[in-house]
Amino acid sequence: MAHVPASERRPQLVQAAIDLMAREGVAAGSTRAIAAELGVAQATVHYTFGTKKDLYRAVIEQLTAEFIGSVRAVSPGDGTFGEQVRTLVHALWESSTGEDGRCMLLSEFAALAMRDPDLQEIMRALQYETEGTAAEMITALARVHDLRLAVPAEEIAVHFLSGFHGLTDRYLSLRAPGERPGPDTLRALDVLVATTVGLCLAAPAGV
Repeated sequence: MAHVPASERRPQLVQAAIDLMAREGVAAGSTRAIAAELGVAQATVHYTFGTKKDLYRAVIEQLTAEFIGSVRAVSPGDGTFGEQVRTLVHALWESSTGEDGRCMLLSEFAALAMRDPDLQEIMRALQYETEGTAAEMITALARVHDLRLAVPAEEIAVHFLSGFHGLTDRYLSLRAPGERPGPDTLRALDVLVATTVGLCLAAPAGV
């Protein structure tokens, strides 16, 4: 078999790990199984990444980049500030609850991180990056509408993402295979949009 440089093998292994774990879950992502997914020796995985932690970090970074990229690519369209926020949030929802299982992996990693210090370090960086991206998008949208945010964008981002992650985790854990979100779920999502827009426009009591 021809030698493949580590710079080329690395993204191949990351993709193989994502494909495998999206189908079977994070627990199935052993280095042996990932190697078999790509059709290489197990030693190739260890040589390319060094440790399983390094491989997990690469997988999470790739998933995060794809997730954030898909949201940034969405146009908020025309309309009021609130209407544009709603458009972006529903695009985020579609990216988070797709059938390919990729975003569910981030929830699985987050759950595992509660008892794994190495994973906790990786997921903490992911959380801060996601919050920073959300704050940037809120600030940019407010600037377009010549709107002065009533609460710092970073605090609004934490509020929104806390609620959003709760809704996505609830939906993903309760839905039947192939089931689409029902009216109650979509209503809860719109309530989250409304509270987030309200926080942008008016500071809560005591703030």
